[in-house]
Amino acid sequence: MATYDGFFDSLGLRDWCDAGAQDGPMSMADLLARAQGGSTEAAADAGSLWDLPFPSLDALAASCPAIPRSRDLTVGLETGFLGIRDALRVVVDPVTQPLSWMLREMLWVMTATPWWLMIPILLLITWAVGRSWKVVGLVALFIGLLAFVDHYQAAMETLAIIFVCAFICVLFGVPIGIAMSRSDRMQNFVTPILDMLQTLPPFVYLIPLIFLFSVTEPKLYGIAVILYAIVPVVRLTNLGIRLVDKDVIEAADAFGMTKTQKLFGVQIPLALPNIMAGVNQTIMMSLAMVVIASMVAAPGLGILVLRGIRNLELGTGLVAGFGIVLLAILLDRVTKAALARIDASASNR
Repeated sequence: MATYDGFFDSLGLRDWCDAGAQDGPMSMADLLARAQGGSTEAAADAGSLWDLPFPSLDALAASCPAIPRSRDLTVGLETGFLGIRDALRVVVDPVTQPLSWMLREMLWVMTATPWWLMIPILLLITWAVGRSWKVVGLVALFIGLLAFVDHYQAAMETLAIIFVCAFICVLFGVPIGIAMSRSDRMQNFVTPILDMLQTLPPFVYLIPLIFLFSVTEPKLYGIAVILYAIVPVVRLTNLGIRLVDKDVIEAADAFGMTKTQKLFGVQIPLALPNIMAGVNQTIMMSLAMVVIASMVAAPGLGILVLRGIRNLELGTGLVAGFGIVLLAILLDRVTKAALARIDASASNR
């Protein structure tokens, strides 16, 4: 007799429960328990209140076979997703195909360009963004170290993915943050989505994408990186615009400025430090996800880390991990230099 037999008997549901009994395949736990001369249902019997199992799906199904088990729920979710997969592909494939093109082209540019040309280009970009010789020197030192240990190409592949995904995050994240700042209803709608994206474990992003796209498609890891990294720039754009001093907004209204003029002439310039802080966090999260996405063929330093784990090559994993640390410091210093430049220009106005 199972634990909750009396409960279903008292409700008069015994006939319904027995009618719903299924002769489907047994779980591995059921087979092992039967081989040992018992059953999982008998093991779940409560000899005392101390041993009373929680009324979970499996515990209730032991007394009432009409109730689905936990494995039925997971199988149902998988079956349902596979059932709509083809329809999703028809919609999602054309929309996301430009992402694959962008990633392929950027990877080709970053790896096919000779090092003696690519490194000066990166240093010029660093100077244009931060106007700091210290940061330029740091970038040159770190890239030189990566090239010295023959990790130059892997580092360029990682940077290529980050550049594309961070650009798309900013391209879509800033307008979403602006829309949230202008509408409380929009904020209430988007905030739960951002909460979900921010709290999901990184590996979970890869599960549905693996079933939707081929592993050879760059958009597989590109979408995962974008979904994981877009949250900070959206949140901080919304926060930065909402924190703009109301007295400044009232002054803009007094001058007869339109909403568009206030947005681009007052709110965005004053919120730019917050927006840049969001861009900084987005770039850092992109780097973190690129490493995890190496499990689905994302090129770069993450592949070397994964190889070190799989083959127990300690040196390979440590050197590649150190390279990722160098890239993280490099990207963080460049974006912070850009933020400091923005703050300095704002204070001089």
